[in-house]
Amino acid sequence: MQLAVFSAKPYDKKYLTSARATELDSSAGIDIVYHEFPLSLDTVPLAAGATAVCVFVNDDLNARVLESLHQAGVRAVLLRCAGYNNVDLETAARLGIFVANVPAYSPEAVAEFAVALLQTLNRGTHRAYNRVREGNFNLDGLLGRTLYGKTVGVVGTGRIGVAFARIMHGFGCRLLAYDVFESDEFKEKYDGLYVGLDDLLQQSDFVSLHCPLTDHTRHMVNETTLSRMKPGAMLVNTSRGGLIETRAVIAALKSRRLGGLALDVYEGEGAVFYNDHSGHIIDDDELMRLTTFHNVLLCGHQAFFTEEALREIADGTINNLSDFLHQRKCKYALVQDQASSSLARRDSVPIRI
Repeated sequence: MQLAVFSAKPYDKKYLTSARATELDSSAGIDIVYHEFPLSLDTVPLAAGATAVCVFVNDDLNARVLESLHQAGVRAVLLRCAGYNNVDLETAARLGIFVANVPAYSPEAVAEFAVALLQTLNRGTHRAYNRVREGNFNLDGLLGRTLYGKTVGVVGTGRIGVAFARIMHGFGCRLLAYDVFESDEFKEKYDGLYVGLDDLLQQSDFVSLHCPLTDHTRHMVNETTLSRMKPGAMLVNTSRGGLIETRAVIAALKSRRLGGLALDVYEGEGAVFYNDHSGHIIDDDELMRLTTFHNVLLCGHQAFFTEEALREIADGTINNLSDFLHQRKCKYALVQDQASSSLARRDSVPIRI
């Protein structure tokens, strides 16, 4: 059978090829075809002849794409990521297309990157680096805040949120959290306190988002919630871009209500991220406006990007493929067959605003 991998980068090829060699029986006869293009209605023909497709965060698997895949003979969708907001699971279930993700890869990788963003934004190390390279050792404009004793709000306490809390607890921070389901580890090991979202926003010096993108969480950071934040607080997002309403944070930055913003994700990232646009004009006005603020830090969705995480993603993806091929019950199936769709399973539960 053939596996068509979309949005494939050199590192995807390296780790998926290695995982296939170690995780699958050599007699399985799996032919992997890599496509650099993202999956969309226009690129569905590239999946012709494939039994399964492997996709990433910015591939589009809406109802029309899934129907076209089904007509082309595709019977499985393998997500090499945790999030699945880009997949119409109801249509997949109706068509009988197997869908599985990789929810458990290296939560520490994302948590550590969130802390790196927070500290970089807070202490201005990125600006200091650029200054020193030009012979400027002036400290004006680089004044930060000591993390010890500060209040940190964690929105979403799944694996990544708890890993982030573990690090911030080590800094000596007071931890608040908001989530539908409470984590005993967060409360008992890290002295965390669960509060309402308003209380978290009003009390936190730093807020970090660690929740999935659902109908309930889309634009959870908006004009109203931003107005409730502690003046001068900093916001970090390493989860999904759609959690933040970009126009609202731009307004909050302009009014000085928001003290700083660190983003590894962006709601319009699909047209820009993971590719080199340095020789082109980027016509996303909101993204370009964000780059003009000295207190905004932007990265290209790289929080997951460690050797350990890539290895776990590849292994998990190939294991999901093996479960599909051998018709085994898949631990990480989002859609196993026409009659079942495990929509309730989340790495971090859907937060209701």
